Amino acid sequence: QVQLVESGGGLVQAGGSLRLTCAASGRTGSYYFMGWFRQAPGKEREFVAAITGSAGSTYYADSVKGRFTISRDNAKNTVYLQMNSLEPEDTAVYYCAANLGKPFYYRTSAYDYWGQGTQVSVSS
Repeated sequence: QVQLVESGGGLVQAGGSLRLTCAASGRTGSYYFMGWFRQAPGKEREFVAAITGSAGSTYYADSVKGRFTISRDNAKNTVYLQMNSLEPEDTAVYYCAANLGKPFYYRTSAYDYWGQGTQVSVSS
């Protein structure tokens, strides 16, 4: 089992920044493919960003490319999501997830473990 706990959410004005943190515990491993997803009220959960186990490759949704940066510190079992130039459309609950090797990293079904989520609210 892997436990994931997100933190760092909050309320910020448009144009501001937040840094989300995902702390992993349990049977963790640097080989986990880690992802961030988000879910706005009344909408489906959507892919935001992902990073390979070695942190050699990163992937982003078009809507956040150039504004968000995903990174990881395997020594600390932690994954980060730096969010800059935030927009009201970024308002959602953000979830961290771990993938044990399934394909299609942008699909929620590819992830085996999920955190409880952290709320991000961006005011205009």
